[in-house]
Amino acid sequence: MTPFAWPGGYRAAASLTFDFDAETVWVAFDPANADRPGVMSIGHYGARVGLPLILDVLKRHAVKATFFVVGQNVERYPDRVRRILDEGHEIGVHGYTHTPPQRLVPEEEEGEIVKALELLRGAGATVNGYRSPSWDVSPVTLDLLDKHGFVYSSQMMADIRPYRHPSNKVIELPIQWLLDDWPFFAFGYGEMGRPIQSAASAEQAWLEELDGIHALGGHFILTMHPQVIGRPGRVAMLDRLIGTIKAREDIWLTTCGEVAKHAGSALAADDAVTVFRA
Repeated sequence: MTPFAWPGGYRAAASLTFDFDAETVWVAFDPANADRPGVMSIGHYGARVGLPLILDVLKRHAVKATFFVVGQNVERYPDRVRRILDEGHEIGVHGYTHTPPQRLVPEEEEGEIVKALELLRGAGATVNGYRSPSWDVSPVTLDLLDKHGFVYSSQMMADIRPYRHPSNKVIELPIQWLLDDWPFFAFGYGEMGRPIQSAASAEQAWLEELDGIHALGGHFILTMHPQVIGRPGRVAMLDRLIGTIKAREDIWLTTCGEVAKHAGSALAADDAVTVFRA
């Protein structure tokens, strides 16, 4: 595999991303959860405690991250969104209600994107990126992103390097379940009946993947959720992990927006990746 052409002599890139869902993810799973205070409190923790703890760690390390924000949280938690912006982090769209696009007709999906864009821009964000709720895209998602001027999306798994989508201008910054905190830690409702793993288990898995992606010259993207990674022991692990990444001087630790900006000029027209459907 040919390493990606990173700027400044870097061998690889890394981005820390956080999906700011709060309670919306639980209502999207099941609307009846809106009447289950215990379930809703998991999401509220993310906004009330987890997000500030994460922002404190990022500030201490002087690292900028990318936050994909559900539009409703601009309305529910304007002070939290304001702090994200005031501390210089990038903000992208994560739907308006966190409803997966596959559940929506095209007009509804576009409405979610437009409403979230209006709210985030109204809060002062410059929005270039999109991540679909639950990474669940529809057949029209990419065309809608192109229509509304998005530079990149980060929700597919076809590579470890940035790539173009065919037939439009959208750049993909690929993710992977292995680099998501949800499979390691989420527990307590419906499909979250898996065993909870220790922070050390996730740390080891993430460092192994960091080594592998670094060796191949790719882009290491962590996907995290304030209500999940924001537990005290996990925040301490994140603190260590950031220190480890920063210590590797040939890794470009930056936002998804900066990577997409570079990829826009580094990718040739024939770098598009077509994912075929059966």
